[in-house]
Amino acid sequence: MIQTFIHDGLRLAYRDERNTSGHDTPVLLIHGFASSIEVNWVFPGWFKTLGEAGYRVIAIENRGHGASDKPHQPAAYSTHRMASDALALLDHLGIERTFVQGYSMGARISAFLTLDHPGRILGLAMGGLGIHLVDGVGLPLGIAEALERHDPENITDPTQLMFRTFAEKNRQDLAALAACIRGSRQVMDRDEVKRLRTPTLVAVGTNDPIAGPPEPLVAMMPDARAFAIEGRDHNLAVGDRSHRAAVLAFYEELRSKRG
Repeated sequence: MIQTFIHDGLRLAYRDERNTSGHDTPVLLIHGFASSIEVNWVFPGWFKTLGEAGYRVIAIENRGHGASDKPHQPAAYSTHRMASDALALLDHLGIERTFVQGYSMGARISAFLTLDHPGRILGLAMGGLGIHLVDGVGLPLGIAEALERHDPENITDPTQLMFRTFAEKNRQDLAALAACIRGSRQVMDRDEVKRLRTPTLVAVGTNDPIAGPPEPLVAMMPDARAFAIEGRDHNLAVGDRSHRAAVLAFYEELRSKRG
């Protein structure tokens, strides 16, 4: 069930599913651009997979998306502000420490959250984002322009058309999404990546040029490993069975070490 809370002057939506059995360790899920809790985490089976394993599954609907408020000013969408939304949700729920998992833009937000508040994060699972955390500033600005076009039938760039179609299918606010692209163009420098000491799994589809390869990013991090989601592109990698199994095994390994 979708609930809401207020942060930074915005009403933000989230979903929180507790388990009556199991260890109830929390996992915070942060979805990707133009997606939503349902599209990114429910339909691909993440809530089911994590819930059946005994985790408390929490997902935030990023500002500008789904049932959350949708400002149209690019400044509202800095990665730092969206990471602060996630932290505010943890505070709202009284959660001191959690696993955090993000996909694509959500992985970028998760990485900034972990960098700024490492003591709150038990482990970080990044999907759909590799070295482009460092050498990529997010989605091309052409996608923002495509979202604002009044003649979408004349969009010829396949990536622009893919995101426009995806956003419309999910009934998103196109102006808010364009502002999100323009405002969330923050990268981490190499020194910041080296400070990400939280155990991390970086999972990227082998057919995903949007993310950038995971290995160069992992090589910079003190405690990270890469996972190749074989044969999957950016859209299909998120719910791949091997991806879900790898993340679950990663969490279970870290949980067993904590005792």
